[in-house]
Amino acid sequence: MKAIKWLLPALMVAAPLAVQASCETVKADINQKIINNGVPASGFTLDVVPSDQADQAGGQVVGHCENDSQKIVYKRERNGDSDAAVPASAGTSQDAPSS
Repeated sequence: MKAIKWLLPALMVAAPLAVQASCETVKADINQKIINNGVPASGFTLDVVPSDQADQAGGQVVGHCENDSQKIVYKRERNGDSDAAVPASAGTSQDAPSS
């Protein structure tokens, strides 16, 4: 019975870590898709930002996590390269810009 009493507090401590891991997993998957499309790893950054701050992040939203409370924002590094397009297969159709 004492073990059950400690189970709930342990789960409450571990839950935020599991949620963070899921955002990092989504970010890693998107990172790999972009690299697989020929963009060098040094040519872009991916940032996880709160959904309400995604517009101010200065990039393009290419994914989301934590029940859409976090957005993953793609920023192309501009090393003399004017092509800042995100590969079509990065992110999801839900995240695609509307025409």
